[in-house]
Amino acid sequence: MNETINAETVFTIEPGRQEVSATRDFAAPPDLVFRTCTDPATLPLWWGPRDLTTTVEVMEPRTGGRWRFVQRDPQGNEFAFHGVYHEVTPSRIVDTFEFEGMPGHVLLETTTFEAVDGGTRMTVTSVFQSTADRDGMVASGMQHGMTESHDRLAELLADRS
Repeated sequence: MNETINAETVFTIEPGRQEVSATRDFAAPPDLVFRTCTDPATLPLWWGPRDLTTTVEVMEPRTGGRWRFVQRDPQGNEFAFHGVYHEVTPSRIVDTFEFEGMPGHVLLETTTFEAVDGGTRMTVTSVFQSTADRDGMVASGMQHGMTESHDRLAELLADRS
């Protein structure tokens, strides 16, 4: 891996703002990172914490498409998430994200894929409806879950590169 590739997820969470930004560099080309993030067969292999199983019920990664994922913990509890894709290109995905356990708290998520020093910098920016929504998501363990997802994605990409 190139020395300039940052193998850690870096979060930007500014007080009083309605957004969270998470940036991670992967030692894989942007087209592979994009394909891995938009393939319903590979998404369950990396999306979410290791102790949860993810099932893709719907995934239409195209402008106007829908998505819905269900996670299950070892006790059989289910946690569902869904949204709509507003834009899907090899360099950018814009979609909504809603945890079904808290309906009505929808966030807008933009994921970019940028070529950097032989790898890809993926930045996910989540814009919440309010700072209270943003702070609640952060307090719920968002950083841990996203970091673990990124770690799993890095491992999967290493196997596919």
